[in-house]
Amino acid sequence: MVLLEGIALGWLLIVIGAVLLLVEVHSPGFFATVPATVLIIFGILLLLGMDIFNNGWGVVIGVVVAIAAAGFTVWMYSRITTDESPTTISRDSIVGREGRVIKDVDPDTLSGKVMIGSTEWSAKSTERIIPQGKNVKVVDSQGVHIIVEEVA
Repeated sequence: MVLLEGIALGWLLIVIGAVLLLVEVHSPGFFATVPATVLIIFGILLLLGMDIFNNGWGVVIGVVVAIAAAGFTVWMYSRITTDESPTTISRDSIVGREGRVIKDVDPDTLSGKVMIGSTEWSAKSTERIIPQGKNVKVVDSQGVHIIVEEVA
């Protein structure tokens, strides 16, 4: 089978598959590896002389190979990725946690800063100014900041 002035369709499929693999390398998670693998295998089958588009058995073999390639690619993805969920922190999830004041916390302004774990938060105090270096506990969150009180 010939396409585009003498370029074999098999080679064209292989090149498109390789380009999709490069896209996946450049932008991981795009999941272009599955169609890339299938296109490369289809290209190889065409270069080996198997007409997978016009022959009944060719279609069956092509579908089986495509499913096997897709399954193998998904299996490989599951083996190379971590089992950890991405860590996310929201202001509501830190209520009750303790931290340290890194910039004086005032009940009237949002200029105070508190370090909870390794994250810096804008904070207000409940009653009075809490000086830098004091330990605090998160008691609430409002908007984009947290409310803290000093821990004795």
